[in-house]
Amino acid sequence: MKRSSLGPGGTLSRRSLLTASAVGAAGALLPDLVRPAVAVPREATAACTGSYRAEYHFTVPDQWMNDPQRPVWIDGEYHYYYLYNPDYSTGGTTAGTAWRLATSADLVSFTDRGIAVPKDTTPNGDVWSGSAVIDTDNTAGFGAGAVIVLATMAPDEVTQAQYLYYSTDGGRTFTPHGTDPVLPNPGVRDFRDPKVIRDEERGRWVMTLAENDKVGFYHSGDLKSWTYVGGFIKGGIGVLECPDLFRIRAADGTWKWVLGVSANGKGSGLPGTYAYWTGSFDGTTFTPDLSDPQWLDHGWDWYAAVTFEKRDAGGTLDPAARYAIGWMNHWDYANTTPTIECDGFNGTDSIVREVTLKRATDGTYYLASQPVAGLDNHVSRTVNLGDLEVSGSRLLDYTGTAYELTTEITWDQLAGAGLQLRRSSDGGRHIDAGIHDSYAYVNRGYTVSPDSSGRWQESRSPFDPSARTVRLRILIDRTSIEMFVDDGRYVHSTEAFPDPADTGLALYTMDGTAVFRNTVIREFTV
Repeated sequence: MKRSSLGPGGTLSRRSLLTASAVGAAGALLPDLVRPAVAVPREATAACTGSYRAEYHFTVPDQWMNDPQRPVWIDGEYHYYYLYNPDYSTGGTTAGTAWRLATSADLVSFTDRGIAVPKDTTPNGDVWSGSAVIDTDNTAGFGAGAVIVLATMAPDEVTQAQYLYYSTDGGRTFTPHGTDPVLPNPGVRDFRDPKVIRDEERGRWVMTLAENDKVGFYHSGDLKSWTYVGGFIKGGIGVLECPDLFRIRAADGTWKWVLGVSANGKGSGLPGTYAYWTGSFDGTTFTPDLSDPQWLDHGWDWYAAVTFEKRDAGGTLDPAARYAIGWMNHWDYANTTPTIECDGFNGTDSIVREVTLKRATDGTYYLASQPVAGLDNHVSRTVNLGDLEVSGSRLLDYTGTAYELTTEITWDQLAGAGLQLRRSSDGGRHIDAGIHDSYAYVNRGYTVSPDSSGRWQESRSPFDPSARTVRLRILIDRTSIEMFVDDGRYVHSTEAFPDPADTGLALYTMDGTAVFRNTVIREFTV
């Protein structure tokens, strides 16, 4: 995927960000003690008062990053490619993207390897989203174990088609396979983001392709010629992008195929992240269990996400889990960030998460997410706060800009409970995360938000208050909040730009008392 939008010349300045109104969509839900009913005036300053680069999330070294490309396992480590624009500061997003590479053994610490698939080296221009595969059996003729990339390019910026690049050095550098597409455009506008998997059962490759409100399915024996065999259509959630298709096994032994897409459902009151269906796939046709999708994230900023195979250190595949990573931004405000001015980059990813398939009480299946276990090996400090009783609000004796907080909130009767994260010293600026009535939420409306429209400030997901308990695991970094609710069926990933000086932390309840049990803070060094 690629979008044309304002570059740095159209980016809101630091002054604009700090003075922009940031009223939450549900600002009256909390009492004035906790969440003011009007926006707090922002200080007007053009100076950068500290770094906005994430402490333990992946960030692009410089310039611009957008779509993640599905990582592949090569020689004992994951090769993570992503769309990178080295000319962002001078040409904006219209200057086009290449594929840049980073490698990692634990999916927390990454090593930059530079540009792997360059742009503008053929008449077809820059390189958009796609996928890499390992051609173990030399089906394409570039050698056994060659790394093959299928990616979208649009020579005239309109006619999208799929092109092939290959690597014979372990995925470090790639060569174009001529200048003609391996899958030409059939005369449609949206025709992009190929995701390729190996169908071992039938001895062929399968491609999913984003085609407006349809995911197209294609077959190939050699990765160089493709045949259309059918499609899956879903309207009402915007243009479908970055499709995904995989098979996963639940703990009860049930296997499901999962079809995923990035979609913007905001206009229908739905998330604008990763929609997915569980179902069956016969190699040609995907049949969903339900017509409406579920969502792998309910926040504002988990777009163009990809899932990929989970392997142990020896390379053994885990059929009961996958990993996932998403771009923590959204095209609604992609260039609105202080990071480019203060730190020389625009591009942060979510934490890698582990995704498993679980059975709901009604017999349906869903995907649950938790942060990657590799985080445990990067803990630099643990603060155990124990059990904390709260009635109203309670300011904690802890400050920080990047950490993880876990707690289990229990109560007998109340309207809601949660946390004020990245709280200013006067209490006027903060990010709220918690539960209220029948939903869980994250609200960025009382800090510096990238959304100047004021429409997309509070994200919500379903919650059953009759349980009288909720487990929250929240990852806070310099420009991001990721809240995992209970078993991780519901996750909220949200971008925000608190002032680096806003480091406070408070707990709150509404109309009742709660105990925040086993409250633990962990800090990380990467």
